[in-house]
Amino acid sequence: QVQLVESGGGLVQAGGSLRLSCAASGRTFSIRTMGWFRQAPGREREFVTHITWSSGVPRYADSVKGRFTISRDNAKNTMYLQMNSLKSEDTAIYYCALDVDGSVFIVRSNPDAYEYWGQGTRVTVSF
Repeated sequence: QVQLVESGGGLVQAGGSLRLSCAASGRTFSIRTMGWFRQAPGREREFVTHITWSSGVPRYADSVKGRFTISRDNAKNTMYLQMNSLKSEDTAIYYCALDVDGSVFIVRSNPDAYEYWGQGTRVTVSF
């Protein structure tokens, strides 16, 4: 089992920055990929970014490319999301997710690729 705990959400003005963290505990030796998804009210959960745990290679949704940066600290089993130039449309609950299966049959931008999820942290960007 793996437990994920997110932190760092809050209220910020448009153009501002926030940094989210996601700490993993438990079976962390088997992490393949970790990612961030978000869900705005009335909308489906959408992919934001993910990072391959061993190589650190990231991938971003077009909507956040150039503004958000994902990183990880392998020693601390923690993933980060630095969010800059925030826009009102970034307002959502942000969830971290962890994949241990590493299946090649599902892309990591699909939430079904992840076996473990955090409880979510709310990010609100005001005008």
